[in-house]
Amino acid sequence: MRELTNFYINGAWITPQDLKTLPVINPATEKAFATVSLGTAQDVDAAANAARAAFDDYAATSREERIGYLQKISEGYQARYADIAGAISEEMGAPMKLSMEAQAAAGLGHFQTAIATLKDYPFEEEKNGFELVKEPIGVVGLITPWNWPVNQIACKVAPALAAGCTMVLKPSEIAPVSAYILAEVIDAAGLPKGVFNMVNGTGPEVGAAISAHPQIDMVSFTGSTRAGIEVAKAAAPTVKRVAQELGGKSANIILDDADLKRAVTVGVLTCMNNTGQSCNAPTRMLVPAAKMSEAAAIAKAVAESITPGDPQAEGTTMGPVISEAQWNKIQGLIEKGIAEGAELITGGPGKPDGLEVGYYVKPTIFANVSNDMTIAREEIFGPVLTILPYDNEDQAVAIANDTPYGLSAYVSSGDLGHAKKIAKRLRAGQVMINGAGVNFNAPFGGYKQSGNGREWGPLGMEEYLETKAVLRPTG
Repeated sequence: MRELTNFYINGAWITPQDLKTLPVINPATEKAFATVSLGTAQDVDAAANAARAAFDDYAATSREERIGYLQKISEGYQARYADIAGAISEEMGAPMKLSMEAQAAAGLGHFQTAIATLKDYPFEEEKNGFELVKEPIGVVGLITPWNWPVNQIACKVAPALAAGCTMVLKPSEIAPVSAYILAEVIDAAGLPKGVFNMVNGTGPEVGAAISAHPQIDMVSFTGSTRAGIEVAKAAAPTVKRVAQELGGKSANIILDDADLKRAVTVGVLTCMNNTGQSCNAPTRMLVPAAKMSEAAAIAKAVAESITPGDPQAEGTTMGPVISEAQWNKIQGLIEKGIAEGAELITGGPGKPDGLEVGYYVKPTIFANVSNDMTIAREEIFGPVLTILPYDNEDQAVAIANDTPYGLSAYVSSGDLGHAKKIAKRLRAGQVMINGAGVNFNAPFGGYKQSGNGREWGPLGMEEYLETKAVLRPTG
């Protein structure tokens, strides 16, 4: 049993002011494997005050000094890479292959991208009669989720450090172990005390305190739209900047000229990746109505090729979902899809055969779904794909945009120019064409209720910068 009972504040591991703990459950075994402390507003206050005291000096560090710190963190990360990947797999159920090749890799990628961005970022530029200066915004509060735990921490911590900010991090209390290891890496990198602080706890307690704290100038939050609204409300009285990456219900338009087998295969596997627990998962597949039967047959075969099971076992391609509460929510939505008349192609309620222990969900495909059905409207956050028919491209675009979300979208076509024309019509912050892969330099963030602001790459660092115009006399 790992005892994660200290917080990292002002350059030291300290005992919380009011020691309350929570068991951390391995979703594959349904048993606790760690204990985490739950912080209070008093712990947040100590961390925020430490970050405030450290800000002026850290903001004044040179580009080269910050690069040096980030390089040390990257080196330390690589030394602890296997530990980080193992912790992610244990705390949120990702298969080890996914943890090693994607989950842990993404965290390292963000630190390396921050270094590359910082090397030539123009903090001062001469414009037409004035100087444009970009300066660190101040103390930032970072609130991160459980589904891609280190990825979401790194894509906030790395650019914030690069920008010259100090910070208070609240990782998910459900998946906190990998965050502890990363905090150990950051501690070993020798940052000045108070630059990086970490307080564990719940959203209503620690998250709310971070959002409302007068010493915190900005909050960057990733999580549900419901929780994001509460963060914004708590932040409003202090008029701090709030950057949010929230929910999604991403459409995947497969155009009539696409390679149907390839497009459907990639679409199913991308949706099911990380057990469907990705905010940008392409959960609404749109196919020409005349090709619905063919697409459904392909999707069924792909889903049934997925191997749910023990995340530590070789050959497992899908782990459990994060918790019993999430499992119950997904089961309820699957039942709702059946009740509302969607055609269940494969999967369905209950656990996969032979997996009675663990929060496992059957890879599930619904076909002939209409966009007014609950499973087409709500974010399921599990391995459930809905396939919707369309009669023409205008209708496909209209269905894709008919959602309160706008995080990501996907388009497949045999003609790149054709795909780009459709992509430009989609109200989403990122559009992936023909199975494009991850690019850590491309901005990530959403339209509408999927949030505001952008993460990743140069635009991600700019979220942590203020803009100053320095004017001088002319003539």
